[in-house]
Amino acid sequence: MNLNKVFLIGNLVQDPELRTTSSGQPVCTMRMATNRIWTDQKSGQKQQKAEYHTIILWRKLAEIAKQYLSKGNLLMVEGRLQTRNWQDKNGVKHWTTEIIAENMQMGPRSSGFSSKQSSGDMAKEEKETQKQDETTEEIPIIEEDAEEIDLKDIPF
Repeated sequence: MNLNKVFLIGNLVQDPELRTTSSGQPVCTMRMATNRIWTDQKSGQKQQKAEYHTIILWRKLAEIAKQYLSKGNLLMVEGRLQTRNWQDKNGVKHWTTEIIAENMQMGPRSSGFSSKQSSGDMAKEEKETQKQDETTEEIPIIEEDAEEIDLKDIPF
C-alpha cells in the first residue's frame, strides 16, 4: 500500500498569487511557514525552527484562497507532495518539492477582519451587527418534558 498525504498548519508568509493556465484553469501559489518548537536538552532553552513550504491550489480552491487569504493568515492545508524538476538557461538542473492542496481550512480572522477589508467596511459591518443585537428578542425555550397544555387553561 502507498500513501502520499500531507497535513500542514501554519501562517502564510506572502499573499497568494493567482494565475491562469493557457487552458484557462486558475492556479494559486502560496508560501507557508510552519514552526517546530522544542526544548534543548543540554541548555534547557526553548528552540524554534521555521520550515517554509510552497502550496499549489487549483480551480475553485485557488480562487477562494486569492479572495480570502493574505499574508499572516493561519491556514490548515491537506494535500500531497509533488516533486518536479527543470533545467535553467545555463543547463543546471533544479528540483523543488511542493504541496498540491486538495483541501484547506482557514483559521480565525485576526483582529476581526481580513487585511483585504477596509476599515470603512469594518465600521459599517460593526454598526449592522450592533443594530441586529439591539433588535434581537429573547426567544423562550420550550422544553420537551413540559406537560401538555389544556386549551381551558389559556387565559384569553
